[in-house]
Amino acid sequence: MNDIRKYIESGILEMYVLGILDEKECAEVEKMAASHAEVKAEIDTITNTLQQFASQNTEAPHPAIKPLLMATIDFSERMLAGEEPTFPPVLNEHSKISDYEQWINREDMVISDDFQDMFAKIIGFTPEVTSAIVWISSIAPHEVHDDEYEKFLIIEGTCDITIGDTVHSLVPGDYLSIPLHVGHHVKVTSTQPCKVILQRVAA
Repeated sequence: MNDIRKYIESGILEMYVLGILDEKECAEVEKMAASHAEVKAEIDTITNTLQQFASQNTEAPHPAIKPLLMATIDFSERMLAGEEPTFPPVLNEHSKISDYEQWINREDMVISDDFQDMFAKIIGFTPEVTSAIVWISSIAPHEVHDDEYEKFLIIEGTCDITIGDTVHSLVPGDYLSIPLHVGHHVKVTSTQPCKVILQRVAA
């Protein structure tokens, strides 16, 4: 059962539904789905979730969707290549940059050469918490979260995060949690990209 759960959580099923596996990998997934009801149910859930998301987002996608999707694909490929999962601590008002040094200092946790507005590298995933290192060049547009808390710890650079009508000016080491159902956006105030630990925590 643990092996099946690890397989489900590896990210390969999302890649299968997105159509980015090769023929051999697809055949493997389909064999697992035929043999294990949990795998088949998870594929159905992912498919339904993506269909619902598509139907609810017929307008131009939010600018954060592409970098976060690419980060998810990168993370899935790293897991399939044998990277051991890690579980960064959940951010809170006592969090320090040093708590995340093992991820910040990794050689592969760098901005891509074609980085423009936003870039992300996922460093940990559970069904309850997604953790990432995110770089923002100028702004992260307005958004509202209804089913997950968004938490920030500033690593480098500075930014203003506006929540409703309140502006929070943040510098390295500062922590901020975004409440549910409240619009917010980020404006970078430094000449360098603002680098943050970003977590999305299920409500």
